Amino acid sequence: MAGQKRVLLLCGDYVEDYEVMVPFQALLAYGLSVDAVCPGKKAGDICRTAIHDLRGHQTYSESRGHNFALNATFDEIDATKYDGLVIPGGRAPEYLAVDDSVVALVKKFEDLKKPIASICHGQLILAAADVNQTLWPSVPVMETCIHLFINALGAKISGSGKRILFLCGDYMEDYEVMVPFQSLQALDCHVDAVCPGKKAGETCPTAVHDFEGDQTYSEKPGHNFTLTADFESVNPSSYDGLVIPGGRAPEYLALNDKVIQVVKEFMGSNKPVASICHGQQILSAANVLKGKKCTAYPAVKLNVVLAGATWLEPEPIHRCFTDGNLVTGAAWPGHPEFVAQFMVLLGLSVSF
Repeated sequence: MAGQKRVLLLCGDYVEDYEVMVPFQALLAYGLSVDAVCPGKKAGDICRTAIHDLRGHQTYSESRGHNFALNATFDEIDATKYDGLVIPGGRAPEYLAVDDSVVALVKKFEDLKKPIASICHGQLILAAADVNQTLWPSVPVMETCIHLFINALGAKISGSGKRILFLCGDYMEDYEVMVPFQSLQALDCHVDAVCPGKKAGETCPTAVHDFEGDQTYSEKPGHNFTLTADFESVNPSSYDGLVIPGGRAPEYLALNDKVIQVVKEFMGSNKPVASICHGQQILSAANVLKGKKCTAYPAVKLNVVLAGATWLEPEPIHRCFTDGNLVTGAAWPGHPEFVAQFMVLLGLSVSF
């Protein structure tokens, strides 16, 4: 794409899970090109991630996250070819900050006066590189960091202010709720996350579903996701769009009469709806797929077909599809397409 902005994402083993994937997929959804690199690793290698969460103790807890796949080789990086740099947090910065090649790379971005976005422990690397942190968006809130970073790159956001509802439940997939949630928040949308039986401020535990060479995905505990509104007081008419994450939550949310009613109201009023992975189990239960073309996680194909939809094969797994007011995806690797297609339906765009 002519004139496409290019961003470098500086990774390492046990980088914080959200802090690497949310900016990576959000920036791709906005139309930027993003290269993720790690010292000593090549394109196609993985970095293990860490889930840091606040659970009422004196510091955060840590557990294993997803495997994050790199798409570029560190030793081939030329800072002059990029428009900005993103440094996630987690434990990776503790050792990346003492890597001379990393420090030299960050200094190069600073010397070129290119925007640098750093979050959480990423500031250890900025300190090691003697970067003037007051110049760049080095903040603890991901959506704010992304917003400031794209502004520094010259972004023009059109259609902001949309009101979007997320239908959540215990053990929804970790990425499938947070990536679209914060991607839309970063574009100045009002995003509410609700769960049956829970109120604003309460949390839903999430599940990490990963593809590790087994016959199906593996599952590990994810972050606790904080809800922002009360399910019982939800008024679908006050929202411009609906997002349904996947994971295990849709298995039982599909049995909740009010959940079904909410989905029917959005689909009946032809408002944008985006559903990913197992979320289509809820669409099937709501009987809103008849005559639609859609995809889902392959194991959900039977639900989709029996609901009267035309099945679209997610090959490769990141493919997403739009049919009328409905965007569907198969799994979290498809988030860049998933969020971008949902943005089109919302009339929301980012240009540079």
